[in-house]
Amino acid sequence: MKPIKVMFNEDILRRLSESDEVKVRGRSEVVRRAVDRYLRQREQEAIARKYTNAYASTNQLEDELDRWTDEGAWPTESPVDSGERI
Repeated sequence: MKPIKVMFNEDILRRLSESDEVKVRGRSEVVRRAVDRYLRQREQEAIARKYTNAYASTNQLEDELDRWTDEGAWPTESPVDSGERI
């Protein structure tokens, strides 16, 4: 690991230092975990944006689903309606 210098205002630093998790794990570990969660969330949001943009710019998803519409086969009567034992 590489040490870095991070500046916090006094209120955030106080609240961080008072948290139970910091008392158990230490400030560095809590900040590392928070940054990791933040980065993972950003990555997930970027992936979601890519999917949204890819499908929003075309009717590709609709086209893909339309091809399967006629492939489905629904029973005309369910076993419960016909009195048949399941």
